[in-house]
Amino acid sequence: MKRIITAAWLVPFGIYSIFLAPAWFFVLAVCLLSVLCFREFARMVENQGLVSFSLTGYVAGLALLTLPDIGWTSVALLPLLALGLSLRVADFKTGFASAGALILGILYIFGAWRCGIALHEKSHHWLFFAAALNWTGDVAAYYTGRSFGKNKLAPSISPGKTIEGALGGILASVLFGCLYLPKVLPEVGLVEAAVLSIIGNVAGQIGDLSESALKRGANMKDSGTMLAGHGGWLDRLDSSLFSMPAIYWTLISYSRWH
Repeated sequence: MKRIITAAWLVPFGIYSIFLAPAWFFVLAVCLLSVLCFREFARMVENQGLVSFSLTGYVAGLALLTLPDIGWTSVALLPLLALGLSLRVADFKTGFASAGALILGILYIFGAWRCGIALHEKSHHWLFFAAALNWTGDVAAYYTGRSFGKNKLAPSISPGKTIEGALGGILASVLFGCLYLPKVLPEVGLVEAAVLSIIGNVAGQIGDLSESALKRGANMKDSGTMLAGHGGWLDRLDSSLFSMPAIYWTLISYSRWH
């Protein structure tokens, strides 16, 4: 019941933010979600005995997210910033890992949402597709796994997931993509829609498993408690944080090839 209640406001909020909200509201919502996800990521880092440098992460991440034309030359400054901060840690044995965790968190969360903003600028439908194909795939994977699952996908990370469930999720995402994309974006053919759906769903499943591995390393069941029945924001958005960059990269690469 808690999951249903949470979804009852979370889904309409997402649809409003993507399709109906003014640009300033959408960017503000993305910034808020990014900060909430990074907050939970920082807790995972700290639970592993590392320094999160969370304040620096928020500032650098929001700059990456909102500054126009920030470019990869600016991103290249992140290692300098992180290694400089690592000089302040009490135990220098953790400095290397703490610096790496800071860079990972900024790119993993704020970098992914920067791709989400870019997808939104191309078309609201691209961002909705990147998010919704994972929602569709997750539901299908759950019920397919319960009904037919026999072979474990990654037992040491997520014992409940099966190969059969993963394949069911991919098929459902392809069905959604082939029905949705050509209808709202007529320039996208069925083959292109299917390929993008597979790429996005596989990336999303890897994202889900990656976040589960991070939680296991931090000895945490959920990344947070803000979403009743769902855990934390990172638990809910882990798939999208992988699918948005994967789909955006595919789109811009495809346009270069053609």
